[in-house]
Amino acid sequence: MLKVYEKQRNRLHILIENACFFDKMLHMKTLYDVQQLLKRFGIYVYIGKRLYDIEVMKLELEKLYENGLIDKTDYLTAELILRREHRLEMEKENND
Repeated sequence: MLKVYEKQRNRLHILIENACFFDKMLHMKTLYDVQQLLKRFGIYVYIGKRLYDIEVMKLELEKLYENGLIDKTDYLTAELILRREHRLEMEKENND
C-alpha cells in the first residue's frame, strides 16, 4: 500500500512541477522570458547587436513551432514580444 501511495505522490509532484513551468511560459512578457523559452531547447542567441539577436530569435522560434516543439499560445506570445522589441530597437536606432 505504501508503494502505491509513493508512486501516486511522485506522479502528482511531477504534474504540479510541469503545470507550474508551463504556467510561467504563458506569462511571458519580456525578451528575457523569450530567451528562457529558447534556452529550454538549448538555443542561445548572441550576435552582438540586439536587433540582430531579436531577428535570429524570431527564426529559431519559428522553427520550434513548425516542428511542433512549442504550442501555438507560446509561439504567438513570444512572437508578439519579439515584434515589440524589434520595433523599439528600430525606433532607438532611428533616433540616434
